[in-house]
Order: sequence, then structure tokens, then C-alpha cells
Amino acid sequence: MRTPAVRRSKLPQSKKAAYRKRPKKRANGGGNGLNTRQRVLKAAAELFARKGYHATSVRQLSSAVGLGRGALYYHIKGKERLLWDILWEPARRLADKAVALRSLDATPEEKLRLFGRNLMRGIAEDLAEWTVFFREFHGLSRQRLNEVLKLRETFEAVFREILDAGHAQGQFRELDPLLIKGLLGMFNYSYLWIRPHGRKTPEEIADEFCDVILYSICLRQADSAKT
Repeated sequence: MRTPAVRRSKLPQSKKAAYRKRPKKRANGGGNGLNTRQRVLKAAAELFARKGYHATSVRQLSSAVGLGRGALYYHIKGKERLLWDILWEPARRLADKAVALRSLDATPEEKLRLFGRNLMRGIAEDLAEWTVFFREFHGLSRQRLNEVLKLRETFEAVFREILDAGHAQGQFRELDPLLIKGLLGMFNYSYLWIRPHGRKTPEEIADEFCDVILYSICLRQADSAKT
């Protein structure tokens, strides 16, 4: 029996803009366009990702960015606040992009692909930050932890809404909530192996993941497989 192929729908230009990489604004300070606070955040994210939040000392961070202890605290306001800043910004960006999909005039399949591409690109571009997000979030105080988890819940909710909309429109089969979490985990845990400049782009990887998901959940594919 020949295996039915899943067609990748071509997205209109207006929808491609929803996930297209935007050029980063350059700030004063440093040849790489990062200002001092951004350099501190990036260096801290890389140290936390490599050594762990609790195992990284303020002295090590100070040495990494070439700042004295007093100058460093001017920019970070404390180690736990530093962890929160590292986690908050990339999570907020992804949550904002996910929420924007709610008002986009697109099919559930198109929204699923856009969601996946946004997520994979975000993880690849902020790899150290997302490594810290998934491994070290428990280092936050309860209040700050809840704020970060709300952002995660936001883009998880959008993912569920896309799949639920596909089911309501007769395109996708109904999925158990545990399976939905598992499908999202395909994207989330890419932080363990993805490389920003690897053999395939984050968008290409996301499309292949979506091919697998759509082959499994599209009712037209299930019907074809039975014949």
C-alpha cells in the first residue's frame, strides 16, 4: 500500500511575515551591537546554561563581562532578578507571536506551521536562554516563577486552540490533552540538540515536525490510509 503524502501548503506573503526573522536593532556598546546590560544577560545565560544557575558565582559572571562587582550589580539588581530577566524576554516574545496567530486569517494547518516555525526559530536564536528556561526556572521565587509560567501557558494555550479549531472544522481528529503536550514537546525539547547554523534551518525542521503531526491528525490522511 502506498503511503499518502502530506502536502505542505504555501503560505501567502502576508502570513509569512508572521514568522520572518526580523533584523536585530543595534545598541551602543561593544562591537557586536549589544549594550552593557545585554552583554551581561547574554554572558549570564551562557554561563547558566553551561554550569547551572546555582553553580555560577557572581565572581565568574563579573569576570566573563569584564565588570567589577559594583558595576555588575548596577546592571543586574541581584542574581535571582538576573535569572528572571533571562527567562522573561524570550518567553514574552514567543507568547506575543503566538497570541498574534489568534487574529490571523489562516487555516488551522497554516497556523500550526507558523506556530512551529516561530517556536523553533525562537529557541535556535536564544538557545542559551531557552536552555536556562527549561532547566533552571525552579531557581525563581514563587511570584516570579508564576509570571514566567503564565507566558509559557499562553503559547501552550494557542497551540491547543489551533488543534481544537482544526477538529471543530472537521480537519483534525480530536486529541487527548496528554498527546497535545507530547506534540508540543517535539518542539520544546529541541533546545537539547538544535544548532542555529545547522544543516537545516529552524523553519525547515519545524515544517518536517508539522508534516509528521499533520499526517497523524488530519482526517483526510486517516481516511486515505484505511483504503
